[in-house]
Amino acid sequence: MNRYERLNALLELLAERGRVEVDEVAAELAVSGATIRRDLDHLAGQRLLSRTRGGAVAHPEVAYDLPQRYRTVRRAGEKQRIGKAAAERVGRGAVVGMNGGTTTTEVARALVANADADGVLTVVTNALNIAGELAVRPRVKLVVTGGVARPQSYELVSPLAGRILAGLNLDVVFLGVDAIDPDAGAYADHEGEAEVNRMLAERAHRVVVVADSSKIGARAFAEICPIGLVHVLVTDTGATEEDVRRFGERGVEVVRV
Repeated sequence: MNRYERLNALLELLAERGRVEVDEVAAELAVSGATIRRDLDHLAGQRLLSRTRGGAVAHPEVAYDLPQRYRTVRRAGEKQRIGKAAAERVGRGAVVGMNGGTTTTEVARALVANADADGVLTVVTNALNIAGELAVRPRVKLVVTGGVARPQSYELVSPLAGRILAGLNLDVVFLGVDAIDPDAGAYADHEGEAEVNRMLAERAHRVVVVADSSKIGARAFAEICPIGLVHVLVTDTGATEEDVRRFGERGVEVVRV
């Protein structure tokens, strides 16, 4: 288990229990107590927990919807394959929209790797981390929506985003979701994110959902869009033949990688 995996595990344990003890967690994660102390000190420095004698407790001002940088290790291989397969569907000179999330970040990285030396790719996003990676790329024209930043996801939300998106047309939008179902549609855990994601989808000629198979059939709080607005689902091989059949009946092409 590498450091980022440990940090992720520590925050998940803290979210579940409210308190962790060094010796107990060290045994669970099969590392030394000194390693856990260093990890807890690092997270305390990020104000993600409060250190105690022998352990740590949840920080009273932190909502344990993990910040994105500590979620990138989950199903990393699947997300990289999904990102690469999704990026291959983008034509030269396309105008691409994307929301925030670990999977759409992989799409952005693959898009940059595939960028034509003679062409300019236009990317519209509400994700600050994606914008930060693309802003230094000379062959990418970057458009960032307005809004208020959510520290849990690095996404900009609020009606300000709608003022920008209302005047734009997108060739394709890549949506990361918290849940997708062939009957219910695409969903997010946060209503503000869902609203901006819906605006992105409504401005696009083609909507591609990028989501690992754990999101299929899951439940989340706020609707992004009905399934009728989704054209393609790019996912991993954990998606079953039954999943493919059900989405196909709704007119959604499923790509498993």
